[in-house]
Amino acid sequence: MATAKKTSASPAPKKMVKPNTAKPVLKKSPVRKAVTGKAASPAPVAKKVGATAPLSKALPATTPEKAAKPKKPKLVRDSFTIPKAEYLVLEGLKQRAAQLTRPAKKSEVLRAGIKALAALSDAAFLMALEQVPAIKTGRPALKK
Repeated sequence: MATAKKTSASPAPKKMVKPNTAKPVLKKSPVRKAVTGKAASPAPVAKKVGATAPLSKALPATTPEKAAKPKKPKLVRDSFTIPKAEYLVLEGLKQRAAQLTRPAKKSEVLRAGIKALAALSDAAFLMALEQVPAIKTGRPALKK
């Protein structure tokens, strides 16, 4: 005797829904001229859906205050070796500036010296360089 297989009545399978599969909107790119001088056809560029262009990008906000401020110069950090006698002269110049009611940092004194050297004539500059003895470059050896 053949037994009949019972089939349960199940609901039809649900269709899977894909999340937002709409094609992206194409944005026209600027027209480029070919070598022959004729305008080429614009190439399509995909644009994200829902993206908006910022409104403030069209015109940059330039106030008179910002336009008048000069840009800060780029700073360079450097180190060097200096004889102790010349270092003491540098400290003396700092104290002299403080006594003249204009306290100054070491870097300010050095920068003032550079400006003074730059203002010298070539002959005076060479004479000033000859008065400075050459020293061995690099860091001094550590004493044990």
